[in-house]
Amino acid sequence: MRHLTWNNSETIKMVKCIHTNAEKYIVNRALTVGQSYEVKNETEEFYFIVDNSGKVGGFYKDYFEEIHK
Repeated sequence: MRHLTWNNSETIKMVKCIHTNAEKYIVNRALTVGQSYEVKNETEEFYFIVDNSGKVGGFYKDYFEEIHK
């Protein structure tokens, strides 16, 4: 049930949205191109980020690029 505490968990890294061209889903309501997002969890295929709604959502990694400090 870790997903219930993701909003309050530590940020793993930051990613920047590079496009919202989705084949199946509408993501331009939840993501903004050029905006940075906090990654709360990560799998092989998805980033779980705090999106524009303020909630944690899972998105394919190909929408993002990692921000290196």
